[in-house]
Amino acid sequence: MTALRQRKGSKGKEGSQELQKPETTLETKPRIPAGGVLWSVLWSVVGGLVAVSLGLLTCIYVATLHENDLWFSNIKEVEQEISFRTECGLYYSYYKQMLQASSVQEGLFELINDNTTESKRTINLLQRMNIYQEVFLGVLYRILPIQTSLEPVYFYIYTVFGLQTVYVIALYVTSWLLSGTWLSGALTAVWFILNRIDTTRVEFTIPLRENWSIPFLALQVAAITYYLRPQLKPLQQKLALSLIFLSTLTFSLTWQFNQFILLMQALALFALDCLDLVSTGKVTCLYLVQVSSLLLVWLLQFFNPMILGSLALSFIVAALTVNFFQNNLRSGCFLTRIGKLILHLIFVISLTIIMNYLTKKALQLKSDEHIYKFIKAKYGLGSTRDFDANLYLCEEAFGLLPFDTFERLSDSLVLYPYIWAVSIMTIVATVAAVRNLSDSTNTQLPNGKEEETLFLRPAVAYNLSHTVVFGLLAYSTMRMKYLWAGHMCAFAAYGICSDEVWRPFLKVIRLHTTARERLIRYTVPVLLLGFLYYKFSPKLLEEMSELREFYDPDTVDLMNWISTKTSKKAVFAGSMQLLAGVKLCTGRVLTNHPHYEDKSLRERTRQVYQIYARQSPEDVHKILRSFGTDYVILEDSICYERRHNRGCRLRDLLDVSNGHIMDGPGENEVDLTPSPHPRFCDEIRTDQPPYTTYFTRVFTNKTFHVYKLKKGKKKTKSN
Repeated sequence: MTALRQRKGSKGKEGSQELQKPETTLETKPRIPAGGVLWSVLWSVVGGLVAVSLGLLTCIYVATLHENDLWFSNIKEVEQEISFRTECGLYYSYYKQMLQASSVQEGLFELINDNTTESKRTINLLQRMNIYQEVFLGVLYRILPIQTSLEPVYFYIYTVFGLQTVYVIALYVTSWLLSGTWLSGALTAVWFILNRIDTTRVEFTIPLRENWSIPFLALQVAAITYYLRPQLKPLQQKLALSLIFLSTLTFSLTWQFNQFILLMQALALFALDCLDLVSTGKVTCLYLVQVSSLLLVWLLQFFNPMILGSLALSFIVAALTVNFFQNNLRSGCFLTRIGKLILHLIFVISLTIIMNYLTKKALQLKSDEHIYKFIKAKYGLGSTRDFDANLYLCEEAFGLLPFDTFERLSDSLVLYPYIWAVSIMTIVATVAAVRNLSDSTNTQLPNGKEEETLFLRPAVAYNLSHTVVFGLLAYSTMRMKYLWAGHMCAFAAYGICSDEVWRPFLKVIRLHTTARERLIRYTVPVLLLGFLYYKFSPKLLEEMSELREFYDPDTVDLMNWISTKTSKKAVFAGSMQLLAGVKLCTGRVLTNHPHYEDKSLRERTRQVYQIYARQSPEDVHKILRSFGTDYVILEDSICYERRHNRGCRLRDLLDVSNGHIMDGPGENEVDLTPSPHPRFCDEIRTDQPPYTTYFTRVFTNKTFHVYKLKKGKKKTKSN
């Protein structure tokens, strides 16, 4: 399969304030001298320029790594396309399809009425998949006068790399808003670059949906951080809400996992509302933004039922409904309010479950049931032989966060200030929450005004809950660390540069003075930036000087053979990962593909994968012909897999799902039985009857074996 080898000739808001009573007149801000205003503006301009510079530096950095790793500019078009592995190749194929269409209208029609992604089916790809970004780029490339100066593939990858600029600037702004100094933002961006392995994987999975969506999630968090600042003017609130809506919409439209991320965010907002750490009015506005974004995505995706059946939508509607009817939560003593909150929580959870169940029942929605089976099995809520759930359980990306992640984060000095900031602000948030719940007079000000919560600004409270919730998610599922690690850098930098973190610490050790506090806030980040530059700049330069090249001759041979020796309407069966590349490189029809959010497709994939199980050639032939298959591609790397341990190899998952014992020494469940047939992918290589009765080998190399299915064969008497 793919290998990377050395090129020949190259080297291997401000500090927290005390809560004022409702009857107290709000203080007027002291007038700043003209010179102070000018200095503040200049300082902000410098901070903005640094933000843009570091964002562009990140973009150039990942683009350089991508070029150096593959020698992308020097390899053939088919090799460039093969480098888009698994589902990445599938998504990029729709961008290519939009460009190859005779017109934009024809391209859209083909996507809405697609009959090549799944054989013997016509599906609406804009409904099934999140590919509006490919449509947008395809249209944009066609209308811009750049065809002669920029190849389509570079327009695509440079756009995705450019989104990393947006991502880093959004994190920079978030940390700046929290700490009050852009030094915090600069530290955030530097940490993001140094921890690239854990903050992004864009350089080798360019078309992956998360690389499109996470930058907009970071932009949304920055806008929420600004929106939760106290005493914003109405126009500022409207502008902030508009940005939150646009970023939430774009995030949701570009990733199929949007509903689960928004659910986590809604849970964090719900907790902050219950503890009076953020005003109910602003939480309600954020809920409505989430709901309106999801509903608009539902419309744009041609009424995709998964949106209406999402837990996020059910939870938000339940929380808004219960809030409307249970409006006396903020009255009574501490124990009374705790009791009311418990009752409130029970009502919201119960209504969420009922609404979600009824919605899925009405829509007959089963597309996401594999996720719940996976979660149930992952947390030991029952064993399962379900093929789809076990397929996820056996992938490292869906396992716990490895310990070496924390070693890397410690080495770059981001983990320690992060733990420091989270620990101190958690204590502060706990004290503030207890004080809020103990104060029965804690009511909101009239006329839309609001008070800052004791000790803890709402913006800080939100970012604290955000980083904790997504940190737990990252720990439980390694693939989700990319949602957490970037924000982790921002919150750690806030902990270094904020008086809200240093002040309580200095007061506890009786060393607090305003001058000492300011000295620490500005000196520590500068010294830390200097140390990071000294320690890591040689490593970064060495990393960017390493030159490799793409090398996968077997896959190139396969794609060239398919393109030249088979009909354009030929139907191919095989592994999901490989077939995505077949669609991109050759345009042939597929039986199955890696976009797994459809129940019937999952069942089809399990059936096609019987080519790696212990099945008779007649049964395999019958299954493949039912999907209109003309050719089946077998991979030695799957048939004789050694990457996973016994029990997690694809052939083992299929055996257990079929009720058969697994290969090799080891334990089996007592009710599993031996299969009466040998393993199909192994036995077919003998080219002996009855396999030759149904299949003819038409292509082979060291990695792949392609067989053509014979048609119209009846069952022989010997069988």
